[in-house]
Amino acid sequence: MKAKVGDWLVIMGPTVEQPDQRGEITEVRSADGAPPYVVRWESGHVTTVYPGPDAVVMTPEELASHKR
Repeated sequence: MKAKVGDWLVIMGPTVEQPDQRGEITEVRSADGAPPYVVRWESGHVTTVYPGPDAVVMTPEELASHKR
C-alpha cells in the first residue's frame, strides 16, 4: 500500500449496517509512501494509522466516483 498527502484512506465496513470509514491522509511518514499515515477522519479526529487488509488508498478522484 502506497499513499501521498491528499489521498484518502477508506476502511470498508464489514456489513451493510456499518458504513465505510473515510479519512484524508495528511501526513505520510515514510519516503516511499508506505504506512504509517496520519489521517483526519470525516469526524474530525486525527490518528496515526497502520491500515489493515480491509483498507484501501484512493485518490480524491477515485473517492468521488466511489461515493456515487
